[in-house]
Amino acid sequence: MDALPPRLTPEEEGSFQYLRIKDQTPPILTKAIDALHRHKSEFFEKHGEEGTEAEKKAISLLSKLRNELQTDKPFLPLTDNSADTDVWNQYLEYHHSLLNENNKKVSWFQSPWLYVECYMYRRIHEALMLSSPISYFDVFKESKDQNFFESLEAIKSLCNYLQELKKRIENLDENQLKDEFFKLLQIVLWGNKCDLALSPDESIPETSSPVVTLEDLQLFILVDNMDHVWSLLINRKKMRQETFPVTRVDFIMDNAGFELVADLVMADFLLASKLATEIHFHGKSIPWFVSNTIKKDMDWVIEQLKAANTKCMSDCGINWEHYLKHTWIYQDHMFWTLPHEYCTMSQVSPDLYAELQKSNLILFKGDLNYRKLVGDRKWKLTVPFHQALNGFHPAPLCSIRTVKTEALVGLAHGQGRHVAGIDPQWRTSGKFGVFQFDGSL
Repeated sequence: MDALPPRLTPEEEGSFQYLRIKDQTPPILTKAIDALHRHKSEFFEKHGEEGTEAEKKAISLLSKLRNELQTDKPFLPLTDNSADTDVWNQYLEYHHSLLNENNKKVSWFQSPWLYVECYMYRRIHEALMLSSPISYFDVFKESKDQNFFESLEAIKSLCNYLQELKKRIENLDENQLKDEFFKLLQIVLWGNKCDLALSPDESIPETSSPVVTLEDLQLFILVDNMDHVWSLLINRKKMRQETFPVTRVDFIMDNAGFELVADLVMADFLLASKLATEIHFHGKSIPWFVSNTIKKDMDWVIEQLKAANTKCMSDCGINWEHYLKHTWIYQDHMFWTLPHEYCTMSQVSPDLYAELQKSNLILFKGDLNYRKLVGDRKWKLTVPFHQALNGFHPAPLCSIRTVKTEALVGLAHGQGRHVAGIDPQWRTSGKFGVFQFDGSL
């Protein structure tokens, strides 16, 4: 087998990774510090002087972390005694031994970029863990909530679309059902496009419906394996009685806010259309990459929908709360917030790998999951997706991702040059998307 290409790193001054760490990462820490500061009085009311001291400690630890990053200090072992602390520290030791051979240090600008970013978010979590009794505080919650509120019109439109679709779903023929499936899959892909939080400078009318924009966005899908996903599900449905009594679909989730609502809409549709009989959601166990979904985000979104004074939204909230209690399964696992790429899952977390092997289709959402699927490496654009997975095949899987970072495979020859002619920033702009399917086991 050919040697794997090198990992993307922030070493090269001026590279996308370098600028991300240098310019975009410190403000994330600053916002986390500000969030703690804004809740100072709440901490005092709940915990008295102890709460005030904990807030100061957390801010001090995050300020120290920001300074370490800006001055390219070596990575420090974790000290918070969480369930994953030893795994993280072993990973640091492993990178020490790798980089020492090349006289490099494990630091913010000299380590693999994926590791650097994951390490920062794990250190943010450590700062809170070491600041009892406010360890429960999610420094990113306000950003996630704001994303939801700024997307309310699109959310209302999507909930309404789902409710109307479910009324006529029994009467759809196979082609009509396929058409609706493709529409909702694209909404899942363009989740980031349809809300205001990620494009605050673009004025989107309040009546804007995610469904209406889909046709214009089809040109921006670089790899479209939706047909493979459809074939898998519809064939299982047709053979449900004799051969496949169960069809399980797993969502490896990405962001909260509108994107989460789009995932829940898709899950609802899959059950209503009988394309799936079982849904599993996999979220993060700790706040992660600012907007990633944890269980509290899911519960909060459902509560917001239930309380909405628009019937289609409250109906969705009531239904989804019921599904979460009786039909849908939400799981989190330490592995999703480790720095490991997914090809190591069977060794690092064999229990999770065994669980995913029970799935009939795994949908990996978003950019970070994609980077972990293909190892965040300098792949040639034309390398097949299956090859870049490097042996990770627990079940048939599809990556649904808008392209915001440079890791990318599976394009046709010459396609990269063609797209670069349209948009020189195409690999980092978030304007392009992929549906990449791998059915091999």
